[in-house]
Amino acid sequence: MNRWAVRAAARAVRAGGVVACPTEAVFGLSCDPGNTSAVRRLLALKQRPAAKGLILIAADFTQLEPWLAPLSGEQRERMLAGWPGPITWVAPARSDVPPCLTGGRGSLAVRVTAHPLAAALCHAFGGALVSSSANRYQRRAARNPLEVRLRLGDNPDYILFGRTGGLERPTEIHDLHSGRRLR
Repeated sequence: MNRWAVRAAARAVRAGGVVACPTEAVFGLSCDPGNTSAVRRLLALKQRPAAKGLILIAADFTQLEPWLAPLSGEQRERMLAGWPGPITWVAPARSDVPPCLTGGRGSLAVRVTAHPLAAALCHAFGGALVSSSANRYQRRAARNPLEVRLRLGDNPDYILFGRTGGLERPTEIHDLHSGRRLR
């Protein structure tokens, strides 16, 4: 792992940039979830409706806690049982989480990533990051840096080179309240 490149990507995120980073299945676009203009730029780059909501990834659960409403012990255990790993949970969001992240709902999709580069980027940034597939809305996602450039041109401010985690399909998404699989 190129730690210099990870730090450079984290600096780009702190400066309000959008970076491309490998994740479990595809390359994702990431930005600071606390920077609304960066989130809007990511959505515009993808041509993705804000009403769809976004996923936050983190290196550990503590990075997600500032974004989530208080959870029961059972809910917390359910989430932690599959993490780090390719399971995304839709959980109750804090009331002050911006609608561009929640899609205007009171919930937020979150995951503690098992991908070493994505986790290293979260550590270097010092918190959770938005993660959404590196593609235009409803188009095939990029699986390598070349595909990121082909699909999005020079728009990501930084591309963190590396391999995806090898999953063929996007990570599963489950509703924390019901346990039902949504994707």
